[in-house]
Amino acid sequence: MKILLVYPKYPETFWSFKHALKFIFKKASGPPLGLLTVAALLPKSWTQKLVDMNVCSLRDNDLQWADLVFISAMTIQKESARDVITRCKRLGATAVLGGPLFTACPEEFMDADHLVLNEAEVTLPAFLKDLQNGSAGHIYSSDQWADITKTPLPLWDLVNLRKYASVNIQYSRGCPFHCEFCDITLLCGRVPRTKDREQIITELENLYHHGWRGGVFFVDDNFIGNKRKLKKEILPAIIEWMEKRDYPFDFITQTSIELSDHEDLMQLMATAGFDVVFVGIETPDENSLAECNKFQNKNRDLLASVRKIQQFGLQVQGGFIVGFDSDPLTIFETQIRFIQNSGIVTAMVGLLNAPPRTRLYQRLKKEKRLLKAATGNNTDFSINFIPKMNYDALINGYKTILKTVYSPKHYYKRVMIFLREYVPQQKKRFRFEFRTICTLGRSIIMLGIIGKERFHYWKLFFWTLFSRPRLFPLAITLSIYGFHFRKIFQKYL
Repeated sequence: MKILLVYPKYPETFWSFKHALKFIFKKASGPPLGLLTVAALLPKSWTQKLVDMNVCSLRDNDLQWADLVFISAMTIQKESARDVITRCKRLGATAVLGGPLFTACPEEFMDADHLVLNEAEVTLPAFLKDLQNGSAGHIYSSDQWADITKTPLPLWDLVNLRKYASVNIQYSRGCPFHCEFCDITLLCGRVPRTKDREQIITELENLYHHGWRGGVFFVDDNFIGNKRKLKKEILPAIIEWMEKRDYPFDFITQTSIELSDHEDLMQLMATAGFDVVFVGIETPDENSLAECNKFQNKNRDLLASVRKIQQFGLQVQGGFIVGFDSDPLTIFETQIRFIQNSGIVTAMVGLLNAPPRTRLYQRLKKEKRLLKAATGNNTDFSINFIPKMNYDALINGYKTILKTVYSPKHYYKRVMIFLREYVPQQKKRFRFEFRTICTLGRSIIMLGIIGKERFHYWKLFFWTLFSRPRLFPLAITLSIYGFHFRKIFQKYL
């Protein structure tokens, strides 16, 4: 059979990094790991082609060529996914839908040819068996969790890695916490399931032999869900492999704030090559943390926790939310103050929304406060429920946060705070490429000459060059991030 795998387009958001990617001549942040893994689960005799719409266009000829069109997406890709499904119907292409978007709200896509929901390792084999027998059903779902120690290597040959800023890898699924607004436990469970040491090393080796050098994003929703295994098995193995291969990768992942409580774990992660961690901080307000069941963040000095992580060589990117029922009118100033004092440069601030089937969604539905389905984009000045706070006050306060923290004055000040406190690992290898010079040149033109932030740019440029020269590439990278954040914010004003 001829199989077309389609990854729908992301809208422009803070997370897309669209304007930053132009500086480094890349098309997208990372390839669709889920679809590449699904491809590895299909019969080897089938012909496969993958179209990532964030990298290239989906042509009608592609859809007409395929016997089956596999579509996977996240909620934020819903609009593009609907467009692809409509095109499949128009051209008579058979669509097979799977992944987080369709698993979370299958009722919105009941007119699709086939829905293969939940984890593909569990539900896809049944679909393939029925397909072979000529009796493929409409919906395949399961309440069982996959044994990810049997998950195959992604088929990296289906994508052009040079189009991406980083590549993805997965070590674990599931999160031990149960935040009210989060759907991760619904999609992946509360008990972290992990791959074994040999699997991870094999996946790294596979990426290495495909010629990849650079950023590798461990997409786990909470990388440290099983701390003991990380400390005893996984991180020591990665350290050994990285030393053997002369440090070809820089690792990024997502963790809970409790990482700051484990100095040995932070040291191991930094030694292994991790230099960025995304942490869901959400809010400094204790009442709002209690409301959303974010108990791992309560009763601690969040500022001190962030600084400790960064002092171990791990740059903290932070997720923040406003719109909780417990938020006081002072929350906007509180969030601004915390973000500035923390030195969290990449501060992703969004409005609270209620994803389908979450505990928040169920509560708001019971309270008759739901307005519409969540878009998956919490940065477009829209919410899908009636807030307790006055709506205009909430939206205007949110705008004030973004206008402040992404303004050149405040943004570059945070960069300076971060660079003063950040202590990177010594073993990180600098990889010089011609593209690096081009990126620097573009930043000088766009930010240092044309940009409104040129005074702040040059101040950071020379301060870093003479005071922290080893961090100069990072300073330029963060300057470029700031440009992207401002462009996105201005789009939604």
